[in-house]
Amino acid sequence: MTMVIRKSSSRAMTCLFLSQLPPTLSHHNHSFSIYKSCRSLSKTPSDFLGSIWCPTVCAAPTIRSFSSKFSESSTTARMQNPESISYLTQREAAEVDEILMGPLGFSVDQLMELAGLSVATSIAEVYKPSEYSRVLAICGPGNNGGDGLVAARHLHHFGYKPSVCYPKRTQKPLYNGLVTQLESLSVPFLSVEDLPVDLPEDFDILVDAMFGFSFHGSPRPPFDDLIQKLVQLCNFAQNHQKSPVTVSVDIPSGWHVEEGDVSGEGVKPDMLVSLTAPKLCAKKFTGPHHFLGGRFVPSSIVDKFKLHLPPYPGTSMCVRIGKPPQIDISALRQNYISPELLEEQVAADPIDQFRKWFDEALAAGLREPNAMALSTVGKDGKPSSRIVLLKGVDKDGFVWYTNYESQKAHELSENPQASLLFYWDGLNRQVRVEGSVQKVPDEESEQYFHSRPRGSQIGAIASKQSTSIPGRHILHQTYKELEEKYSDGSLIPKPKHWGGYRLKPQLFEFWQGQQSRLHDRLQYIPQEIDRKLVWKIVRLAP
Repeated sequence: MTMVIRKSSSRAMTCLFLSQLPPTLSHHNHSFSIYKSCRSLSKTPSDFLGSIWCPTVCAAPTIRSFSSKFSESSTTARMQNPESISYLTQREAAEVDEILMGPLGFSVDQLMELAGLSVATSIAEVYKPSEYSRVLAICGPGNNGGDGLVAARHLHHFGYKPSVCYPKRTQKPLYNGLVTQLESLSVPFLSVEDLPVDLPEDFDILVDAMFGFSFHGSPRPPFDDLIQKLVQLCNFAQNHQKSPVTVSVDIPSGWHVEEGDVSGEGVKPDMLVSLTAPKLCAKKFTGPHHFLGGRFVPSSIVDKFKLHLPPYPGTSMCVRIGKPPQIDISALRQNYISPELLEEQVAADPIDQFRKWFDEALAAGLREPNAMALSTVGKDGKPSSRIVLLKGVDKDGFVWYTNYESQKAHELSENPQASLLFYWDGLNRQVRVEGSVQKVPDEESEQYFHSRPRGSQIGAIASKQSTSIPGRHILHQTYKELEEKYSDGSLIPKPKHWGGYRLKPQLFEFWQGQQSRLHDRLQYIPQEIDRKLVWKIVRLAP
């Protein structure tokens, strides 16, 4: 049976159906009354914190195929100049929330869910669970603390191992529900007394979700001591190579909402996740990672407050503000976590094993899993590589289509041997295939050519691949002329210089990333036994 691969007219999009959403409040008026009480409490210090703060918000992330490996470049938006971004005063931030939960119809639990999800997504952009799995979320009794509870739940589903310190619990259905959800996932809750003395030994990430933008006054016990612990860890980090990173939700604890760390005794986080729009204090943030979440702000609020917010890329719901820190390229590495690839578990036929892995890459929602690096070598002995798209695979080999007058075509005419490499990042997998190459029958190329969108057919005629042209306008001009020529819907003839190639495999290697560079490598080598072709499976050292 032939496996034919068609490129769909629109890119596949994947989404995550969120489980264990917080209980919906029964009446919208109830959610708004919480906001109003929050506003009134923010005017005077409370017994413990000085106030219960209002909800801060974010939105749902782009979900890649889920694996133990994350890449910041996959979902992070383009860098934004911090000077061009709008910053809200405390009053403006409160007014934005009032509008959201009033005429715009948002509820507290909605905003809290989006905020916590944004925090978790921002963390996953930078701190990979393979290296920073142990998380402690320190949550206050207000909405900022609720954001932390939601973030802990999502981090659990993202593959982290969160714990929660929630010393002053709010006895309301929304917060009780968040606690129940975490307990159902066996996420441990630690009292202040139960916290380990040496936090760096037990945690990789500390989430500061104690104080929101409505907070006034000085922190009261036990939060004053908790802030001191985080501040001491910042000092510890300056003198030690490995220490926990601190992530603050919207406002670093101990900071003035507008003036920043006035006393110098506030938390100095490694990451700040601003919600809806950055508050004025964020201008004083000097840590390496500043993210914004809240991709739901309607144009009416943008216009009213004259907001300048960064665009979010694709379907992502968090965006980096400012340039990322300088990275030592030599220090970039991943510690893969994958199921073992064992000889007794793989198919005897490498084509069958390839189909199995390809189907899993499709099911994982990877972008263009049929993309492959094609390497060729001409008579001069110089190799060249490029990405092409697999369009079919069967017992006879792997098929792709191209221009027969391109560089790769010339090299294949001189040396009909090539190598294919598939890389499926989200699954920590590679497949390498080597073999001889020949053109597919013209009728097969003809059939595939006419299955393509008409625009792609015209493009194949318009582009004299690999030749020098004076500018892009030449392509557009030629394309428009051909488009007009075939505007009557008549059949577009396949150019003689365009068609397919088939690589007949002579060697396969299946690679599965593993921890500590002890990767799995299984190679299939053809052998003839009793005049029959069989494949010998050999394990290679990584």
